[in-house]
Amino acid sequence: MTLRSTLGALALLAGAAPALAQEACTSVSLSDVGWTDITATTSAAKQVLEALGYDVNVQVLSVPVTFQALSTGDLDVFLGNWMPSQQSAIQPYLDDGSIETVGVNLEGTKYNLAVPTTLYEQGLKTYEDLAAFRDQLDGEIYGIEPGNEANTYLIGLTEPGGPLEGFEIVESSEQGMLAQVRRAVDSNKPVVFLGWAPHPMNANFDIQYVEGGEDFFGSAGNVYTVTRKGFAADCPNVATLLQNMTFTLPMENEMMGLILDEGMEPDEAVKQWLAAHPETFDAWLQGVTTVDGGDGLAAVQSAMGS
Repeated sequence: MTLRSTLGALALLAGAAPALAQEACTSVSLSDVGWTDITATTSAAKQVLEALGYDVNVQVLSVPVTFQALSTGDLDVFLGNWMPSQQSAIQPYLDDGSIETVGVNLEGTKYNLAVPTTLYEQGLKTYEDLAAFRDQLDGEIYGIEPGNEANTYLIGLTEPGGPLEGFEIVESSEQGMLAQVRRAVDSNKPVVFLGWAPHPMNANFDIQYVEGGEDFFGSAGNVYTVTRKGFAADCPNVATLLQNMTFTLPMENEMMGLILDEGMEPDEAVKQWLAAHPETFDAWLQGVTTVDGGDGLAAVQSAMGS
């Protein structure tokens, strides 16, 4: 091969490099931690990515396992980094750079212990008030899945001298906890449980959030999208989509209502909501193409029937 032909071949390879790099990123893995809000937002990301031509793998993992998998590169994306409640869990990975933050996907969340309004009006308004209601509550506070950071925080408060001393944190799941709340409310019994917004529980139950725990729960919070190290460089088109994908409290409440109240499968519920709100795609797909470089917005609109 002559010098000229060698240089020509190298030039062709150099010109093809961006296209090859883009084509190499054809699959994306996401974590769903089993909370209905994250199930809904993850489903939205999955369906948009599939419409763009990506292979998508959604894994159901706990929050600690999610962060570990992101840090080792075994997982690509997580749309459920609730802050500040997950601060201590994620901070070591942010510090060492093994997890990177894409941005906020939801603003104005709530997360704390909650009680029926009737119990709140009886005087259970703060963490310090809980001790006076211990017997009525059978010494139980209902949490969500084992290993969740909020449960761990609350369990720490049950130690001698803590505001929850003498209580047991009953670990279950979102669905199990809310079933217990439903039984208590229907039978007019007092109950304390982990509540959050967005979630249909705020409409399905007449509840108030207890004051306290600000060092962990904060007041209003945000949800962030995070990725493994280097994901944005490896998959710039997907990274643009993730930066664009933001949600609102009403949007998530409506999606979750279809799942929890109407009994729809998450993918079906999310697709129905998106098809009814096609304007959502205008912002999400700005600057985003299909996996092979085509019109991203047109591909998603066609797949969603909008």
